[in-house]
Amino acid sequence: MNIHIREINSNEYKVLDDFLYEAIFIPEGVEAPPREIINAPELQVYVQDFGKQEGDICFVAEVDKMIVGAVWVRIMDDYGHVADGVPSFAISLYKECRGLGIGTAMMKQMLTELKLRGYQKTSLAVQKTNYAVKMYKNVGFKIVDENEDEYIMVCLL
Repeated sequence: MNIHIREINSNEYKVLDDFLYEAIFIPEGVEAPPREIINAPELQVYVQDFGKQEGDICFVAEVDKMIVGAVWVRIMDDYGHVADGVPSFAISLYKECRGLGIGTAMMKQMLTELKLRGYQKTSLAVQKTNYAVKMYKNVGFKIVDENEDEYIMVCLL
């Protein structure tokens, strides 16, 4: 499998809607919510007018010239918000491309980019039962807070 990770082109921003939906963690045995859920204000903060705010950065993963995953950051007041000026992560892959190392490669590329741009840290929120917690720890994120369902994680750059 030939994987290529690159910056997203501005004409591709709409694909982030797909990956926002794919990023919703669905526990085993739970029915997926309707796709319209991404229109909720607390989710739109991740994608609305993407590319127009300072700090909006996105990489996509391509396999055979088809986009199969995305990792993006923006400075926003989201579930993983820890401080003003700290970019929050979002990442997802289509189901058939998970577990192949693509997510880890995208995370590492984004962490490198953030460091190059002078950011000191980045954050994310993840449900405690999400298998991705292990990947986040492996690339350098640490749990700094939690609530009943989620961990808030930070990576120092």
